[in-house]
Amino acid sequence: MEKYDCLKLDNQICFPLYACAKEIVRRYKPFLDEINLTYTQYIVMMVLWERESMNVKELGDTLYLDSGTLTPVLKKLESKHYIKRERAKSDERNLLITVTEEGMALRDKAVNVPAQMGHCVKLDANEAGTLYKLLYKVLDGFENSLM
Repeated sequence: MEKYDCLKLDNQICFPLYACAKEIVRRYKPFLDEINLTYTQYIVMMVLWERESMNVKELGDTLYLDSGTLTPVLKKLESKHYIKRERAKSDERNLLITVTEEGMALRDKAVNVPAQMGHCVKLDANEAGTLYKLLYKVLDGFENSLM
């Protein structure tokens, strides 16, 4: 192996991950345009459809997003009346995010998006499950490693 082989694009796991993530988000766009959401808004709404209410820190931790990225997304979702942002009465430092009735109604419009995306990704159920587990193994490794 040559000294610089480690710098070849073909030897990098980061590049296919990056390219795949970019392409997945691009493929989501037409489906999400139909329900007037960006990809980041969509993943926020998915968490809130499941949990209904949580603080911004928990939401950011769940989605691997910092508050600088999350704040404008939440403001936009609030302007669409899909969520409500309010300070916790028990601790004013905590900003609670709660899905509204309009936000919950949006779930009915979004329910077909995963199946639509499934047609774009050419993996069978076993392959998709394996990929899912491997990606979370990578993410868990970052959380458990010291920087």
